[in-house]
Amino acid sequence: MSVTVNHRPNHLRSAVAAVLTVLILVPAGCLFAWVWNDNQDRRDNTQRERQGVEYLTALAPLISGLAEAQSSALQGVAAPPASLTTAVTNVSAVDARLGAELGTRERWTNLRDKIGKFKTLKGDAEAVFQAHVEVADLALALYASVQSGTGLLRDPDNDVSHLQQVIAVDLPTTVTQVSRMGDLAMLVSAATPARKAVLAPQFGASVEFVNASVDNLTNNLQAAAENTTSTTLSGNLVSTLDQFRRGVEALTRGANPGGTPNPATMATAQAQLQTSLSALSGVVSRETTTLLDDRLDSLDLRHAGILTAGVAVLALTLVAGALHLVGRRRASSARPGPAPAGPDAARGMGRPGDGYGHLNQAPTYGDAPTQRERSGVLR
Repeated sequence: MSVTVNHRPNHLRSAVAAVLTVLILVPAGCLFAWVWNDNQDRRDNTQRERQGVEYLTALAPLISGLAEAQSSALQGVAAPPASLTTAVTNVSAVDARLGAELGTRERWTNLRDKIGKFKTLKGDAEAVFQAHVEVADLALALYASVQSGTGLLRDPDNDVSHLQQVIAVDLPTTVTQVSRMGDLAMLVSAATPARKAVLAPQFGASVEFVNASVDNLTNNLQAAAENTTSTTLSGNLVSTLDQFRRGVEALTRGANPGGTPNPATMATAQAQLQTSLSALSGVVSRETTTLLDDRLDSLDLRHAGILTAGVAVLALTLVAGALHLVGRRRASSARPGPAPAGPDAARGMGRPGDGYGHLNQAPTYGDAPTQRERSGVLR
């Protein structure tokens, strides 16, 4: 009975230790899982945005090629320019790698098929112009699909949020509207009075679109530069943005809203605009990619830190459990065993050496005195 009582505190301590271990490990495990999954989601989202920027970067030359093809077609050149053919090839290569994951395969296939039909377009200049407008609108829709489908539209960082808006909306819209403005100016100047009444409002709307697009582009670039971790963004944007704005202004002067357009001025401005567009698009794409890559590196480091912390907690828990088991085994081996129980113990046999053991010792046969001997001693 004494054995059970003596061991009861040890059992209680073991139970308390086990309960405390569970109470520590369960919340720690839940916290670890939450932090790990949150970091993994952010890594996946950033990687998907990175793919979106790659796709949008490939689309930039396509928009320029479509603008050039539109102007060439209105001048009677049926074959698409080499810039457009190269852009289509490059976008097809990117879509082959990313299209299935980003959900752009169907849109791009449809757009590519319509671009392939440019050389077979027939009809007057206005019909050709409208056919090119429809294809350019499909290209802008592909931009919007990549922007929303990859999460770029919802990026949490101020600089990346504004830069992706420039890449996905402001730049392609500006280029498309500038091209339409210039081509509509030429159509209006060559149209009959009846057709001018129809085309003039379209030309005026294009001028307004161009001005609004350039303002939006400038505002987004300034907002990105004012709050960014990049040390090169502001410096790289200054010259390229100014060059791009000068190209737009020169083309607008050549279109001469309200008057007769100047084809030579427009041609020079168009070449300047294409050069500045390529430079500005390259700067914005590189800066956005760099910011996303820096974020991925930071999330990778955090991922490694979370994993290290989790392994450390688990290792310390295992070590603590092992030390506890070793301590229990040592205590069990050092504890004295219980006294033997038997008939002599029940009769109260004394311990050896206490001076009274002979009172309880059973007489040995042949040694115990008889009654007569005891009587003789007494006498």
